[in-house]
Amino acid sequence: MPAHNEEELLPACLTALREAAEVAGIPVRLLVVADACTDETAAVAAACGAEVIRIRARNVGAARASGLARLLRQLAGTEPAAVWLASTDADTVVPPGWLRRQLGYAGQGWDVVLGTVAVTDWTEHPPHAAAVFAAMYGFGEGPHPHVHGANLGIRASAYLAAGGFQPLRTAEDHALITAATEAGCQVLQASDVTVVTSARRQARAPRGFSHALRALTAEPGHGVGSSAAAGGVLTARPRVGGPPRRY
Repeated sequence: MPAHNEEELLPACLTALREAAEVAGIPVRLLVVADACTDETAAVAAACGAEVIRIRARNVGAARASGLARLLRQLAGTEPAAVWLASTDADTVVPPGWLRRQLGYAGQGWDVVLGTVAVTDWTEHPPHAAAVFAAMYGFGEGPHPHVHGANLGIRASAYLAAGGFQPLRTAEDHALITAATEAGCQVLQASDVTVVTSARRQARAPRGFSHALRALTAEPGHGVGSSAAAGGVLTARPRVGGPPRRY
């Protein structure tokens, strides 16, 4: 998990991840990549029981790649197809069954599981923000069209086949899924795997989720139906990978 100056939100994130690991009932390694931090992110992560590595890239793609490279080196003697890599963000809280559900889909043969995000605290945004987001993000029944590094699981063999996360400051998650699809990996858009993420206005990644929310809710007419406001984050994407399932 990448983290840049996340000392405030990180404890809730790590507490939720530890609970998800307990529910999953398998050995889990929790790693935080403290990227160019000037606060106590690394100390907070260590105090919460996470392994910590420090880099100074100020680049979310490089941070995710560094963390997974460390984990894969630690598991060098394990068959990659038997290793599941779960990605989230430091401002995100996963539900207790997050890992268990991802692993359940992995057991059904899926190589990648893409989940969705929800926002529960809109205090930093105008009153209409929640409704605008719901209108833009909604996808009805069945597979959803979204890709979030905050809610992504991938088999290590698929991750390696896709070439891993690229050192991109934004949309590193989209690039990984595109590469995984091109490599023939089976990608599931799972509408029943949802995490709660922050709607903070101070972004960590340029043109990422925070930027998209600001642009979306600042447009004339509240931005409903506009794809330009989404900055590539909230817009619909075509179906990826093999045929997704309905739930």
